[in-house]
Amino acid sequence: MFEKKDIDPIETNEWIQSAKSIINKEGYKRFNFIINKIIKHTYNINININENIKLNNYINTINYKYDLKYPGNILIEKKICSVIRWNAIIIVLKAYNKKIDLGGHIASFQSIAIFYEVCFNHFFKASNYNNNGDIIFFQGHTSPGIYARAFLEGRLNECHLNNFRQEVFENGLSSYPHPKLMPNFWQFPTVSMGLGAINAIYQAKFLKYIQNRSLKKKTQQKVYVFLGDGEMDEPESKGAITIATREKLNNLIFIINCNLQRLDGPINGNGKIINELEGIFNGAGWKVLKLIWGSNWDKLFKTDKSGKLIRLLNETNDGDYQNFMTKNGAYIRKNFFGRYKETYKLVEKLSDDEILKLNRGGHDFIKIFTVMKKAINSNKPTVILVHTIKGYGMGKNFESQNIIHQVKKMNFKELYYFQKKLKLNINENKIKNLNFIKFKKNTKEYKYIQKKRKLLNGFIPNRNIYINNKFNIPSILNFKNLFKKQKKKISTTTIFIKILKLLLKNKSITKYLVPIISDEARTFGMENLFRQIGIYNPNGQKYTPQDINNFSYYKEDKHGQILQEGINESGAISSWLAAATSYSVHNLQMIPFYIFYSMFGFQRIGDLLWAAGDQQAKGFLIGATSGRTTLNGEGLQHQDGHSHIYSLTIPNCISYDPTYAYELSIIIQNGIKRMYGKKKENIYYYITITNENYYMPKMYNNIKYNILKGIYKLDSLKGSKIKIQLLGSGAILRNIRKAAYILLSEYNISSDIFSVTSFTEIARNNQDCERWNFLNPNKKSKIPFICKILNNLPTITATDYIKLFSEQIFKFLPNTHYINLGTDGFGRSDSRSNLRYHFEINSFYIIIATLNILYKLNKINKFILYNAFLKFNINFKKKNPRIL
Repeated sequence: MFEKKDIDPIETNEWIQSAKSIINKEGYKRFNFIINKIIKHTYNINININENIKLNNYINTINYKYDLKYPGNILIEKKICSVIRWNAIIIVLKAYNKKIDLGGHIASFQSIAIFYEVCFNHFFKASNYNNNGDIIFFQGHTSPGIYARAFLEGRLNECHLNNFRQEVFENGLSSYPHPKLMPNFWQFPTVSMGLGAINAIYQAKFLKYIQNRSLKKKTQQKVYVFLGDGEMDEPESKGAITIATREKLNNLIFIINCNLQRLDGPINGNGKIINELEGIFNGAGWKVLKLIWGSNWDKLFKTDKSGKLIRLLNETNDGDYQNFMTKNGAYIRKNFFGRYKETYKLVEKLSDDEILKLNRGGHDFIKIFTVMKKAINSNKPTVILVHTIKGYGMGKNFESQNIIHQVKKMNFKELYYFQKKLKLNINENKIKNLNFIKFKKNTKEYKYIQKKRKLLNGFIPNRNIYINNKFNIPSILNFKNLFKKQKKKISTTTIFIKILKLLLKNKSITKYLVPIISDEARTFGMENLFRQIGIYNPNGQKYTPQDINNFSYYKEDKHGQILQEGINESGAISSWLAAATSYSVHNLQMIPFYIFYSMFGFQRIGDLLWAAGDQQAKGFLIGATSGRTTLNGEGLQHQDGHSHIYSLTIPNCISYDPTYAYELSIIIQNGIKRMYGKKKENIYYYITITNENYYMPKMYNNIKYNILKGIYKLDSLKGSKIKIQLLGSGAILRNIRKAAYILLSEYNISSDIFSVTSFTEIARNNQDCERWNFLNPNKKSKIPFICKILNNLPTITATDYIKLFSEQIFKFLPNTHYINLGTDGFGRSDSRSNLRYHFEINSFYIIIATLNILYKLNKINKFILYNAFLKFNINFKKKNPRIL
């Protein structure tokens, strides 16, 4: 710890005088160089100086002396920006005036509008057939401004703008960036706070990945991410920033819009959010560029010889900065600059209006251009912390007000002030009528917009897809060995690895496969792939692995194919999402397989998987060690009995729970065909597999179609005329089969046994038929697929998932008599046998369920049922596992 009391003031003063002397004679640049040398030396002698000294002055990183000459026509750009800002507000106001509670946000875009405009005119490169442009994550709440610019560009018309947040009928604009809803416009969904940040990091990593693997030429592509300072509270916003440093992502730039406000009030009213973020990103190894003050402050910094101005800026907290923006110049003069006589004197020749014009850095064209130039030339991931004013230019009723995020309306007087501030001189009737402004094609502004975007390859945002790599879809015959009876007991996890290896041998697609894991490769039997295709690391392998003498040693390689993301499910799924959307981001089709503990999939990262649906992802999610009783030893936190409930909520997620090798092979081959074949469906797959070993039977003929539809008849056991239908999936299908044989041998009960590969696909087909029949009462009714497969017989279902999973099909069963067995309740550690007894899904409970239905239908007498309870040791008083 440093001294709290100065034990040698004379020596301290000598240091201070030395510092002043260096600054006066050689300038701040030399002084900063010496200070940095001293700091580095303290690290060498094991002193952490940053714990004791605050070196983050509340000023711009780039001194005003180094501002660059602006390359564009600022007057024209200001005019364009003013019109965009006007139209952005009119979009929301018109929607509000329809009185249908559409909502909308008018203040966020105003705070970052000038920054966007500089980027649109000078930095953002678009993607076209020949070139991949920059990857841009727009701040979600600023969408009206992005629409307003597209309107001036001629890409959207007034009909589009008039239908903001009205998407049910034609020409509506989505509330926020949603590729699903506007597939030719938006590239990334960003308004689920925090997801944009982590997705951008892994998009930047994936860009390096495909470049290092020679799948894409190395270019100057950048990944830009616009974030709000309030959004940085989200763990996803900051949680992966060290990954960017480790991966050397010099293609990544965060722009954090620091208007100092959350949705309800200040973010850090008693401190400084910019300083807080500066410390976090500096500690993570990023280049931090602060853009706090605009050009109108330059003269004050130049004339401040006492250092009191910087001291004042350092001492003022965010709550006060926000408050000052709601006051007039006289108040700021007295209560801000008046804190020190030196700073008060600095502004004595400025009028109150001139004090109000002391602008923030985020509203200054030259400062923005200068900091952006610095950022794109950085050799490390870079964050720009840009100070702005929420509701900038909207007047004192709006600027920096705590309620501004919820404001949806402005009266004539407020709009008149706003257009006057923008120097637009709009006719009063047009203000009252909320008219949009548009440049005619022969105006210099329109020509300027077109010229600047042409120089940068075209318009953005824009989601045009030009697939540059085409490959042959693997034939189903590639998997024919898996259609045969397997000679030894094997799990579906092992079968999946066999399938993956077969795909890796396919010359047409091998280099486009992206295996992704979150530090569990050995659990899933994937370690042989380490040596075969390598683990991607941009730094290669600069060490000798401990297991170098083993065949499956841990091989890291700059050209490696496996993405090993560590114990980091959010990062792994973000890597998967980058690969799964490569077809639209990079015009490069990739086939990602992310394999993970199924419990740590949808439950843990559901928001990211919902975003994957929005972003039209394509690929495979493999939920391994699935089933509440199948992963037997790990206990409550690991045992998944409900991931399929999550997956069914995502409309373009196709889910399967296969039991046998041939089922899994057919599902994966068909998935590749659907996603990457002629139809190129925008879907992704969730497939659960298990770690339980058992014999895999051979495939019978003519069942492929039924497997994909979700259900097929596996077997029929013939006994008496008393007959039952038994349905199962995953590992529990074997319990169904065992129960069927006991029912036949001991009770002479016949049964049809069905393998249900997807209860969800069956249910969706049921719902589609029901809807069609409802809307077409005069036409022949469509028959759900399950009604074509099942007979009018009592039905028992059993799965390793909660009962709701299989219940989704019951409404459409031909027979209304059914019992459903599932694993409702918390998991626990024990043997599979004991767990299946506990959750009441073993063969004996399936038998009891069957006899129960038959007794109620008067097919058997009660003594048979009661004796079965005794025979199979079923406890009448056993506690309900759901509530244990």
